[in-house]
Amino acid sequence: MSAIPTAKEAAPRLYKIDFLGKRRIAVWFSVILSIASIVSLGVKGLNFAIDFTGGTVVEVKFKEPVDVKEIRQTLETSGFNNPMAQLFGTPRDVLIRLAPEERAKDEQVEKGEEMKKGEELKRRVMEVLNKDPANPAELHRIEFVGPQVGGDLIYDSALALLYASIGILIYVALRFEYRFSLGAILATLHDVVMILGFFSVLQLEFDLSVLAAVLTIMGYSLNDTIVVFDRIRENFRKLRRGEVVEVMNISINETLTRTLMTSFLTFLSVLAMALFGGPVIHNFALALIVGIVVGTYSSIYVASALALKLGVSRVDFLPPEKEGAVDNRP
Repeated sequence: MSAIPTAKEAAPRLYKIDFLGKRRIAVWFSVILSIASIVSLGVKGLNFAIDFTGGTVVEVKFKEPVDVKEIRQTLETSGFNNPMAQLFGTPRDVLIRLAPEERAKDEQVEKGEEMKKGEELKRRVMEVLNKDPANPAELHRIEFVGPQVGGDLIYDSALALLYASIGILIYVALRFEYRFSLGAILATLHDVVMILGFFSVLQLEFDLSVLAAVLTIMGYSLNDTIVVFDRIRENFRKLRRGEVVEVMNISINETLTRTLMTSFLTFLSVLAMALFGGPVIHNFALALIVGIVVGTYSSIYVASALALKLGVSRVDFLPPEKEGAVDNRP
């Protein structure tokens, strides 16, 4: 009777890259970047948009193309605190974000007084923007976000990330094994920390659309990790003579084409959004780009390496033997 083939012999063409052989380098690389991200978040924090801090959004349309730098300087000299101006679709459309005034932060005002202050703010902004009679501005939209609403959004956003993480932990533990579950959730949180660190280091504006991108990447990265884990489980049952690291390497190689093709095509779509989608969705697309790159890396290197470090073995996935069964193997 012929000998049972080894794992490499059973899949000679698929076993090409020794991913887990580089796992220590990959894990240390991730640890260093994660620590740098956490330090940046602790020191610099995130540059929260008015969705979280409160403030005013004003959308105006000018008769002729304008320079947003001049608009920003004009607003600053007129007494507005840290104004932000950006083009909104065309050189004549401008989106202005104004930070909340100090008294609005400190005082609890009634609704009627708050509306009165909103009207006064709108009048002041339009007076500044219409200083040049040759290029008047037309108000299209103005929105006020109170500081209390912003604080509630930060709290709710943290809860959303926490609940998503708990759901992922439970799902993977039920479908696979608790060590795979911990590996998957740590790899997913690794991706989240990387995205937040990227926005913290560059001080890019963090708004609700970026938060949506973070939650999207959590699901995207988890999906890639589940595909790899599913193949590892199958190969643990099929390739009986392979070492744990060997079987995991074969599984990652077998799913590598699918992982890279999915990530590459998604990356192209998101890149088009970042380049041609305009400033409104630019940070959203940028967060997705960072998440796709980091998520693909973590699915290949981080998740399996963490599961291996936690002690996952072939025995965890072999079907239990029936009681009284006779072993007839030679």
